Amino acid sequence: MRRFSLPILPAGWFAVSIATLLLVACDDTDQPTQWRIALEEVEGSIQYQYAQRFAEEVAERTEGEVEVNIYPYGALGNIEDIYEQLQNNAVHFAFGSGRLGATVPESQLFSLHFVLSDDELVNTRALNSPDFLWSEDLQQAYQERRFQLLSLLPEGWQVWSANQPIRTPADFSGVQIRIMDNRLLRETYRAYGADPTPMEYGELYSGLQQGVVDAAIQPFFAHQEMGFYEVQDYLISARQSQFVASFMASSIFYERLPRDKREMLQEIAADLVEWAHEMQQEVNAERLEQIKQNSNIELIELADSEREEFKELARPLRARFSSEVGSRGERLLAKLLDEVQEAEQ
Repeated sequence: MRRFSLPILPAGWFAVSIATLLLVACDDTDQPTQWRIALEEVEGSIQYQYAQRFAEEVAERTEGEVEVNIYPYGALGNIEDIYEQLQNNAVHFAFGSGRLGATVPESQLFSLHFVLSDDELVNTRALNSPDFLWSEDLQQAYQERRFQLLSLLPEGWQVWSANQPIRTPADFSGVQIRIMDNRLLRETYRAYGADPTPMEYGELYSGLQQGVVDAAIQPFFAHQEMGFYEVQDYLISARQSQFVASFMASSIFYERLPRDKREMLQEIAADLVEWAHEMQQEVNAERLEQIKQNSNIELIELADSEREEFKELARPLRARFSSEVGSRGERLLAKLLDEVQEAEQ
């Protein structure tokens, strides 16, 4: 049975390593020839494959002047550590998802349920349309926290795993479901009747195995690569939301780059949008097939009538998001809804 654990490091290693990275990253005399990118996911994941392609593009377009080093989840600490390192220019690029909502409240927009289309390509295009991605509201939301948003990466539908079938909100009653520590997600799953429980990603397998939590939320690829399906009986697809990761640069690093390098990063991110969509679909389909071949887990696809019950409970969360985040969040929600509608047409 497959298990995931973080590497055991010598005492003091983390502090020394980060201090070393900071010294290198903050050298004003020359731009680094080695750029660092930190992931929220393990080697082989969608973020890892995106980072590999990104690194290849950077190497090619700089004619080998710049090399991008990739650090999978756990190599540089936990997710909060990664965000702090990005803000301090200890790493140059990183991904941020649900947990990012505590730092960039506006990013909780991507955790809202039943906002996006049922068509994944529509969502990819809407999220990365220049009018939305490079809007003043969205860019300022990240820049104020020392992040430079470059792209939004949908990684597939968020799929519930559980030890009991979940077809209605009533089925969520009393279910302890692991969530990323995100206020909007807590409120959403409370509205469904569940007991949302934050837990570190690296602890989730043992948490499910030992019954500390009863259920989880991940795309198919993560259920497979982390082995969560091994300790759950059902996978439930409601198409309530996609897992959306923000691909970001350190704003300190980005602002120090010459104009041609900044333009190069924007061009690479834009060029990878359609490729990333096809890649994530292939990865999720392959991983779902592996789950089917290696387990007897039952797959449930909710009917439209079943999804409607969850939609009704999720809709008030839009107003909650707007009231908590403010007018900028309200404008971003309206803009995203418009972009989705336009992409559908």
